[in-house]
Amino acid sequence: MKPHLIVLDLDGTLLTDEKVISEETAKTLKQAEEQGHQVMIATGRPYRASEMYYRQLGLKTPIVNFNGAFVHNPTDRSWKTVHETIPLPVVNDVVDALYDFRFHNIIAEVMDDVYLQYHDEKPLDILTFGDPVIKQGDIREALKVDPTSLLIQADPQNADLIRRHLAEVYAEAIDHRRWGAPWAVIEIVRHGLNKAVGISHVSKWLGIPRERIIAFGDEDNDLEMIDYAGVGVAMGNGIDRLKSIANEVTLTNNEDGIAEVLKERLLLTKQI
Repeated sequence: MKPHLIVLDLDGTLLTDEKVISEETAKTLKQAEEQGHQVMIATGRPYRASEMYYRQLGLKTPIVNFNGAFVHNPTDRSWKTVHETIPLPVVNDVVDALYDFRFHNIIAEVMDDVYLQYHDEKPLDILTFGDPVIKQGDIREALKVDPTSLLIQADPQNADLIRRHLAEVYAEAIDHRRWGAPWAVIEIVRHGLNKAVGISHVSKWLGIPRERIIAFGDEDNDLEMIDYAGVGVAMGNGIDRLKSIANEVTLTNNEDGIAEVLKERLLLTKQI
């Protein structure tokens, strides 16, 4: 069988609800690699919050972070890194506009520097991974460079209103996605970026065509990736919209849904 590229979202997909990789899924991925297939991660998380899983799987492939805004190879510094940022004037305009809505906090990330608009004793769990530098205060004054991403914490009903405004006013400058439970967060990246764009860089480098990409996801930040892949797989716990465009729907992230698909599609139960 020709080599395939297996692309894995993290939260709600590769990771169980306990934020671990199950033994069965890890074993199946290792078996796929032993038979010549490539495995990579594509996540909305920054690298510092995904590195432990990258290392646990012993990957050597590039990784897509920040939903495509940052694509790099942690094991090969000569690999041409892709880092696309949001123009600072756009960020300042968005922050200004948010005061017409109700929100809890605004967070800007410049790689591993984190800027919090408001002091928060319990920041998002995701921000504490990897011991980032956390700065607090008005982002419009503290932020001096173009950020990699912008996060907006808001209740679901207010998040919908904010996303509608972003789509109407900033459609040509930014793209935005909603994080899944338990985080009520809108993530903003530069316009034209998504996981599929990041994966395309990697697949070309590996020489694996689109039709031999198997991608797994569960949320709306996986839509482009699932649509782009030759085989787009939605997790059983995924959102309905993703399931409607996927080639296949598998078991949930707590039921080794990834392993189930790979064993069948890559004939991993058969020894070569």
